[in-house]
Amino acid sequence: LNHIGDWGTQFGMLIAHLQDEFPNYVTESPPISDLMSFYKQSKTRFDNDEAFKARAYQCVVKLQAHEPDYMKGWNLICDVSRREFQKIYDRLDVTIKERGESFYQDRMNAVVEDLKKQNMLEEDEGRKVMFAPGCDIPLTVVKSDGGYTYDTSDMAALRQRISEENADWIVYLTDAGQSTHFNSVFNCAKRAGYYSPEKVRIDHVGFGVVLGEDKKKFKTRSGDTVRLVELLDEGLKRSLDKLKEKERDKVLSAEELKAAMESVAYGCIKYSDLSHNRNHEYVFSFDKMLEDKGNTAVYMLYAYTRIRSIARTAKVSDEELAKIRKEKGVKVSLEHEKELKLGKLLLRLPEIITRITEDLLLHTLCEFMYEVANTFTEFYEHCYCVEKNSSGDIVKVNYDRLLLCEATANVLAACFNILGLKPVQKM
Repeated sequence: LNHIGDWGTQFGMLIAHLQDEFPNYVTESPPISDLMSFYKQSKTRFDNDEAFKARAYQCVVKLQAHEPDYMKGWNLICDVSRREFQKIYDRLDVTIKERGESFYQDRMNAVVEDLKKQNMLEEDEGRKVMFAPGCDIPLTVVKSDGGYTYDTSDMAALRQRISEENADWIVYLTDAGQSTHFNSVFNCAKRAGYYSPEKVRIDHVGFGVVLGEDKKKFKTRSGDTVRLVELLDEGLKRSLDKLKEKERDKVLSAEELKAAMESVAYGCIKYSDLSHNRNHEYVFSFDKMLEDKGNTAVYMLYAYTRIRSIARTAKVSDEELAKIRKEKGVKVSLEHEKELKLGKLLLRLPEIITRITEDLLLHTLCEFMYEVANTFTEFYEHCYCVEKNSSGDIVKVNYDRLLLCEATANVLAACFNILGLKPVQKM
């Protein structure tokens, strides 16, 4: 679920700006292509123009009352946002369900009424707040002006996920700075009877700050936040340069080159993020990401492609290998010490998966993959899979070792799948 902020003050601000910039928006769809600059314009006005600010707050009230013209403006802005999100999701192969704060409006009313009935709300300078054991900071359930907060929507969302969706495990993924907030939400939900730790597992998966190479918060040269779409475009450009530097454009078809470029570009950004302990800060560096040595996506993707190419070099298809294993009873060879070492390591995959479902730290899986790739290299250097004569002709194919290559590739493919990386057959 993507819990997006699609309600509240910023939408009043955007609708007020929409009314001024495109007065006919109700009958003519406005050509808003860059929502980021549109938002910045409205924010500048909101911060510097008191009359505009008052009108923005009025727009929020009318939006909450579901007045048709305001709902129309809200839908238009959400649709522009949605289209831009979808472009990113398609590029990164992300499947996600959107469920914004607007979905919980009626449920927030119900939560407030329920907490009042249970006498769990306390007055605090006009606000209605809620305390719970284990909370250092109370939740502000109702503001002094009668409006709701993130605390209210998060309580309503948690209650809905458990009572309506029957969730037995909920994972919240946000920056680590929100850990105190979620600690309060979970404890207050427990006190209100919305959540029982004995029946439902709840985890807050926090992540640290991404730093630039100057060790400061990752920003553009002009000091703006780096947009993901710009990062992906830069990744594509650099990965293509890297592939051309290796002269891969001379041996791959145009289609294969495009697939390899996207695999490397998007893979290196994802892998760099996931291969670090998510609780710590890390330095974002394209140069390091695109290195083909060390624990990087490029090295891992190259290792996988190389392993897959061994059987292809021996002119043995996956189907033939499966047939030989089944009909001739060929088993994975584990006689050589390097074979045994690799085989034992591959068998640790279930243990690694169990561990990451407990602590939700994916860098453990990346470290395992890197160990698999290195251990495979040791095996490959000491154990011939395909034997050739001095003329380069194949004289013997060791099918038992090809099966070990296949098992290694399958384990790496499973890991790539978990991490959301798309390996390619040729690179």
